[in-house]
Formats: sequence, C-alpha cells, structure tokens
Amino acid sequence: MRTQLFLTAGGLAAALLAGPAAPLAAATGHGSGSGDRVDTGLRPLVSYHAEYVPAGATARVRAHYRPGGKTLVKLRVRGLIPNRAYGAHAHQKACHPTDGAAAGGHFQYVQDPVQPSTDPAYANPDNEIWLDFTTDARGEATARALVDWQFPADRRAHSVIVHDHRTRTGPGEAGVAGPRHGCLTVPF
Repeated sequence: MRTQLFLTAGGLAAALLAGPAAPLAAATGHGSGSGDRVDTGLRPLVSYHAEYVPAGATARVRAHYRPGGKTLVKLRVRGLIPNRAYGAHAHQKACHPTDGAAAGGHFQYVQDPVQPSTDPAYANPDNEIWLDFTTDARGEATARALVDWQFPADRRAHSVIVHDHRTRTGPGEAGVAGPRHGCLTVPF
C-alpha cells in the first residue's frame, strides 16, 4: 500500500507563521472518521519558560480519527524536568515563538459562551483534549486522550500547550493548569 504525504494549506500556513520550531506534520486525511491520522514527528517544543521546558525539550503528537466519530490523541515528551507533573491541552491557535497566550484558549468541541472557560460543563476532558502527564526520572512522559468527537472541518485545534500543573476540575477553576511553559504546533 502506498501512502500519500501532504499538508493542508491551513496547517502549512500555521507552521510557517509559528517560526522555526513549528512542525510540518504528515497527514493521511482530514479527520473524516476513515482512519485518518496526523503525526508531527518528534519536534522541538517552543519554550516560554526554560526552567520548566529546557532547551532541547521535544514532543510528538499523533491524532487518529477513528471510524464512528472518535479521536485518539497521543502526546510524547522528552527533555523536560524529571519527576514533575504538567498539564497539557489542545489549543485553538498555532504556537507563537515568544508569546504563549497567542495560542488562544483550549479547543472546546461545544464552546462555552463565557471565556475564558472555567465551567466544568464545558472545561472537561470529554469536551476538550486533556493530556496531563508526569515525567519520569529522565524527563520523559506519554499521555493520551480519547474523545467521542472529531474536529469540525471549519474549526480545529492548532497546538498543544504544556502548562505548569495538572488540570483542575472544580467549579470556577475547571480547565486551569497554570502558566504556559511550552508549545507544539499541531495541524489537527
């Protein structure tokens, strides 16, 4: 079987605008539920705070759009602070080389009309892609999220942000994971 490699125009534009650390991902489809995939390969993380995401830290994101409308996202990180918990989520926009806030808020399948969203009815791992992890003694970790939806064709996430701590879930703080320490552009 021959695999065709291509980039969507939006994914290429986002990767080019995000700067030299932006990944160019291989994709085999558009998230139509026919076994389509996105794979960034192992790429440098954009670091906003070197004490938490040191120079040389890398990440890889793979998304598999499954038949039946589900999405499986896997995150792999290397070179982070050993034995430390981090939060991580899919965000609305691509990474910016120096401004973590430029990636926008968390991608929400059903959007909270109040932003930033801290309502557990919207800010939760069923409506967002949460990839919290704890690194091992080598500063490596993996995380995965399985959601019962796929990105709408006209509205997708464009990055994964690595946050300061695990994601909170209570009213008024749901979805909060602290400062943005690192970012990987992902053409979901």
